[in-house]
Parts: sequence; C-alpha cells; structure tokens
Amino acid sequence: MYRFLLSRQWVILTLLALVLIPSMVELGFWQLHRHEHKVAQNQLIAGNLRAKPKPVNQLTSPGHTVPTADFWRAATATGTFDTAHEVVVRRRTSTDDQVGFHVLTPFDLKGGGTVLVNRGWVAFGADQQAFPHVPAPPTGEVTVTGRLKADETTSGSGIKDLAGLPPRHVMLINSAQQAKLLGRPVLGGYLELTSPAPADGSPEMIAEPESDSIGPHMAYAVQWWLFAAAVPVGWVVLVRREKRERDTAARALADAEAEEPATASA
Repeated sequence: MYRFLLSRQWVILTLLALVLIPSMVELGFWQLHRHEHKVAQNQLIAGNLRAKPKPVNQLTSPGHTVPTADFWRAATATGTFDTAHEVVVRRRTSTDDQVGFHVLTPFDLKGGGTVLVNRGWVAFGADQQAFPHVPAPPTGEVTVTGRLKADETTSGSGIKDLAGLPPRHVMLINSAQQAKLLGRPVLGGYLELTSPAPADGSPEMIAEPESDSIGPHMAYAVQWWLFAAAVPVGWVVLVRREKRERDTAARALADAEAEEPATASA
C-alpha cells in the first residue's frame, strides 16, 4: 500500500524532512540562547546603572581588561582634561543615526594616572579628513562621572582598525593604543561621560543603554519549533494524499478493466 514511499521522489522528500526537523529545533534553541543572553545583559545593565558610583581606579588599572560584570558600571574620576591629546573616533552615529565622530579625551587623574573619556558625538565638518570643531571640556580640576566600558577591538566590535588615518583620527577606542600615543600608562577601558553635561549640548552625550527590551528572540524560537512540528505533520498529510490519489487511480483502472470484457462479449 505504501510501496510508493520507496520511490526516488519520496526518499528525497523524506530525507529532506529528516534534515529539516533537527535543524529547525537547533535554530529554535539558538534563538532561546539569544533571548537568555539578552535577559542576562539587561539585568547586568540595570544593576550596574543603579549601583553606587566608584572611583574609576578602583575598577580598572593600566593594562586591565574590563570584565563583563563591570560593563556600564558608574565610575567617578577627579582630574583635568588633556585636550592637547584629544582624538576623534571615526564612523560613529548620533542618537538620530547621523554619522560623525566620537570625541575621546584623555583625563589626567588627581594623584596620577590617565583614563580615556568618551565625551560624546560631534558631526562631520566640511572636510571629513580634517579634525572637526570640538567644544572644549571644563577647564581646571573637575570631577566627572561615566559608564565604564571595555576597550574596543576589531574582533569584538567588527570595526576594522584602518591604517593611514588623518592625524588625531582613530577607528577604535583602545587604551593600549592611546597609551602608546601618549607615552604614559592609561587605565584599561574608558568612560562614557554622563556628568557634567556640556552646557550647549555638544558633544552630544551617548544615550544610556536599553535595559528593558528583550527583543523578538523568544518569539523566533517558538516559530522555529512550530515549523519543526509542522514538518512531520505535513509529511503525513502528503503521504495520505498520495495514497488516496493512487487508490483512486487503481480503482478507476480496475473498473475500466472490468468493463472491457463486457464490451467485448456484446
């Protein structure tokens, strides 16, 4: 009755179904893991943003790799901005997705040491190869607060560290690179400035990361699992339809053969 399942067409179709089912199940688990990662990241962001700020030199040091547990942790620093060695970070976007620069300014700490401070976003000038106009930070000794971030790398960010850039232009925010340019130790990671805010709104401060959106990953996981469940159901439906069609054709052929002798005898 089901001998047709051994045909080339049905063998290929069955093998395809057997490949699709585990593949879709695995894709569902992949989306589930992404959902779990997003939930954990949201919890980390929310917790670190609420945490009481700590002095930055208690959270990092020269050559230190900022661990994931300290990402976005509020940190304070007291010292002076070194605008003479300020650089801009290329291909960065504003809150409304305009492409421009981030302003990276060394901050010399009271008592010794330097930390990088990302002061925010500025637009391109008329010449994108020139150093843009950047409003000056507060002068003299000042206390700043910012969110601690890890050094950017090509592998981690996907941003290529291009050579041959114009003077004082960089692609990545990286404390080791800036330490070489400055000729002095720089604390690992950097601060995204949150306070004090610039008086005229420029540089545009970097928005606080979202901590309440979980994205569509769980919905995608459920969809993949429903697709996986639908494959065997669809296979059974097709098999039953094929069998009905073959049974109908066989009965029609039998009826036709039964009519032939009667016609011949007449």
